[in-house]
Amino acid sequence: MKLIIAIVQDEDSSKLLSKLMQGGFGVTKLATTGGFLKAGNTTLLLGVEEERVEEAVHIIESVCKSRKQITPATTTVSGLTHGEFAAFPVEVTIGGATLFVLTVDQFLKV
Repeated sequence: MKLIIAIVQDEDSSKLLSKLMQGGFGVTKLATTGGFLKAGNTTLLLGVEEERVEEAVHIIESVCKSRKQITPATTTVSGLTHGEFAAFPVEVTIGGATLFVLTVDQFLKV
């Protein structure tokens, strides 16, 4: 038995949950927040039989695609009074998924 921890963008989570459940995977959804963009994301926990890990990973890969986004970045600007910042757009890559696949000694549903 394996535990897959999948961290995905909020905008991908609904479609991903549907696809995983259609595939017969039980999923627990946790609302989490990313550190870099301070944006909402979703952490999914899946208890998966070892022979179905590749299938689950394939579903996650098919839904969670990387994409570019323009986001404002702030920096201090010399010449301004203390505490003033200037914002300028920066292109960042978002989306995709971060997966952890762990071996589970025991999996119980009670």
